Amino acid sequence: MAHDDPHSDDPHHAHAHLPPDPALRVKALETILTKRGLIDPAALDEIIDIYQNKIGPQNGARVVAKAWSDPAFKAQLLADADQVLREMDIYGRQGEHMVVVENTPETHNMVVCTLCSCYPWPVLGIPPAWYKSDAYRARAVREPRKVLADFGITLPEGTKVRVWDSTAEVRYLVLPMRPAGSDGLDEEALAALVNRDCMVGTALATSPGDLAGDTA
Repeated sequence: MAHDDPHSDDPHHAHAHLPPDPALRVKALETILTKRGLIDPAALDEIIDIYQNKIGPQNGARVVAKAWSDPAFKAQLLADADQVLREMDIYGRQGEHMVVVENTPETHNMVVCTLCSCYPWPVLGIPPAWYKSDAYRARAVREPRKVLADFGITLPEGTKVRVWDSTAEVRYLVLPMRPAGSDGLDEEALAALVNRDCMVGTALATSPGDLAGDTA
């Protein structure tokens, strides 16, 4: 919404009209550090990409694949995720206390943080922008099925949707259902079927056929 301001054309007052947006402040700090030669923007972008799309989600995918392959491991993971993840050397800040919840034909789980953006960094990396958005945080609790539909998921009417609210004390990881047609695949191949969003509950695991189509 526009606002009339007698100082809007005065460059000396421009700073007073910058929105109090954390992302804008981060960008301003990045610009200052870049001008001083203290950081390389390309290197910074690469680091962010690694943590957001590679290191974190790969850890989670490895956990899911092992749970699909090993019933005893799965039982331990659901009973005490902290101990299991620590034994796999997957732990750290933003993941001090983890709970894993399993999707079944009867129940689909979805994770949100209604207060801010609590997220299990050690297993999923940096939270995506949509996870931190006001719209997702508000709608995920009020109308989870509509939110899932926005992500392209239509669940059977008999499937219950359960929403888990992450906090600074407890963070959640969704164990998605193993896709049909994945029998006989080893853990590495299974991990390739696991995407970040299915571990939040806003997507389903990729079917082997779809993955083959993407790489064909």
